[in-house]
Amino acid sequence: MENRLARLEAVQTMLLDIGHLSASCTDITEFVGAVHRALGRIMYADNFYVALADRENNSVRFVYFVDTVDEAPPTDEWMTLASPEESPTAWVMANKQPLTLTTAEFMARENGGSWGFGSMAEHWMGIPLLDQQHDVLGAIVIQSYLPEHMYSEEDQALFALIANHVSNALQGLQSMDRLERAVQERTAALAREVAERRRAEQVQHALYQIADLSASAQGTDELAASLHRIIGELMEAKNFLIALTHPDTGEISIPYFVDEKDREAPHKRFPFGIGMCSWVLKTRQAQLHDAGSFARLAATGKVREPLGNTQIASWIGAPMLVHDKAYGVMVVQSYDPTVLYTKTELDLLAFIASHVAVAIARMQADRAIRKTKESLEKQNAALNQALTQLQEAQTELVRQEKLASLGQMVAGVAHEINTPLGICVTATSHLVQELKLTKEELAAGEMTEESLNGFFDVVDQSLRIMTTNTQRAASLVRSFKQVAVDQSSDNIRNFNLCKYVGEILLSLQPKLKGRPVKVAIDCPADLEVDSFPGAVSQILTNMVVNSLVHGFERDQPGNITIRARLEDEDTVAFEYGDDGAGMDADTLSKLFDPFFTTKRGSGGSGLGAHILYNLVTGSLGGSLHVESSPGKGLQYFVRFPRKARKTENPATLPA
Repeated sequence: MENRLARLEAVQTMLLDIGHLSASCTDITEFVGAVHRALGRIMYADNFYVALADRENNSVRFVYFVDTVDEAPPTDEWMTLASPEESPTAWVMANKQPLTLTTAEFMARENGGSWGFGSMAEHWMGIPLLDQQHDVLGAIVIQSYLPEHMYSEEDQALFALIANHVSNALQGLQSMDRLERAVQERTAALAREVAERRRAEQVQHALYQIADLSASAQGTDELAASLHRIIGELMEAKNFLIALTHPDTGEISIPYFVDEKDREAPHKRFPFGIGMCSWVLKTRQAQLHDAGSFARLAATGKVREPLGNTQIASWIGAPMLVHDKAYGVMVVQSYDPTVLYTKTELDLLAFIASHVAVAIARMQADRAIRKTKESLEKQNAALNQALTQLQEAQTELVRQEKLASLGQMVAGVAHEINTPLGICVTATSHLVQELKLTKEELAAGEMTEESLNGFFDVVDQSLRIMTTNTQRAASLVRSFKQVAVDQSSDNIRNFNLCKYVGEILLSLQPKLKGRPVKVAIDCPADLEVDSFPGAVSQILTNMVVNSLVHGFERDQPGNITIRARLEDEDTVAFEYGDDGAGMDADTLSKLFDPFFTTKRGSGGSGLGAHILYNLVTGSLGGSLHVESSPGKGLQYFVRFPRKARKTENPATLPA
């Protein structure tokens, strides 16, 4: 009786310990081990294990296993859960029922096969571990390989009671374990995220530095040294080189080289096809190699004449490409077996290389733009100088053209004046002779009424001839004087357009005389304008001269029509046309080009129409439209303000 009470006290103490352990212990293995030690104080428990199940993955893990015969499985390894026909432990968990077996019962259940994976026990007792929802947590098992240690019904009842308390405790521990695992996983994930963000920040900073280098670096050496420093902040890069391509010569150069074994690059410049850099450029892919793969590339002939020290532990190289155009290769290598590069470093180097390629392309483009700009500036300076010389020559030619035109007009007017003045001289000489004869007749007393009347008739006729011709000469001089003054003056004045056109045509009579060309004027007699008469004179003169020179042959009859009217209150419409030879479309398109003429070598300078256009659009501030076709003459349509505004140099060719 006393032994029974002592055992019950031990069981009660054990249950209290289980409750205390479930509240204070955080490790399931440690908790089950404490239960095992307490269980050993109330019954035989040299062989004891606890298996926990994962229902979602159909797996089992032996979190605690102590056995005097069989070897313990790994406590942290999940294994596939056997079927109930293969294992008593699986049967207990699948059926959610306790199971007690003796050797004989084992043998009866095996039926010629093996039931279970361990040694056969004399007495085996398993209890399912169930949560509050009656779902399986696992199984708790105790067994004996000795016939003298068999479990009584009381032992089985006590073991079932203990299993129930263990189940309750395990629910809390598993929840805590899951929470701790979740916390650990989340902490690890956050640590990875922080590391990734820090790495991303480093890479982003490196890219900013590379972009800044492309704008500020003065040369390839400075750029390469700065790149080495930047890449060294992202990975181990004691051995680093940059190779650049030269498509024009088919070569590769090494402008930057830092190596623990070699002080200088074995070859500063070499043909494409030699060394690892050529292999990377040929494949256009980033490469990761160790000593073995490096040697195999050389042995198979894929890499010809490896350059530099080949005793490498790890090697990575990445092409610098922009839109499939190769600018070079970046290489990082290690001689230290403890420094081995991975795909992470390879991807990082490839990423950096692509951005460096963009930076190099930008630098080359900037250099090309600067050279082009310098060349264009030189060309612009030369063109400006040539333009200045051309403008000076053009201005001189225009001045000469105007002076020649004025000189021709002077010569023509002088020729025209000679005729009436000659008639006047002849009439005067005749009158003087008649006067002498009359005096002699009067002195001789032979004067008769008839002779006196005859003398009066001669005087009257001579005076009429002299009056007519002197008036004609005076009119020519007056017209010439006004036109000449207007052509040499840049002043705005008020004038009657119709009368002024008549004066211009009168001054052009020497050119029209003897030509079967009729000129018709259609203009309101009261059309007054405030403009540049010199410009109007030169415009009409050039139109008439061009018609006479280019529109009509010497003896060809023709007609010139001049019309002027007010299109509206402020705009004068001036139209000029002839029915001469006309022009085709190609010739018409070049009409106003400087120095273009269809009479080259026949006195044409090619400036008449050009000056005409500039006077209309510049001095008069108007517009000019021209129409022509072969055989149908030429028509000018001019529109200009009735009241002009003073501008600088209105009567000269604009610059």
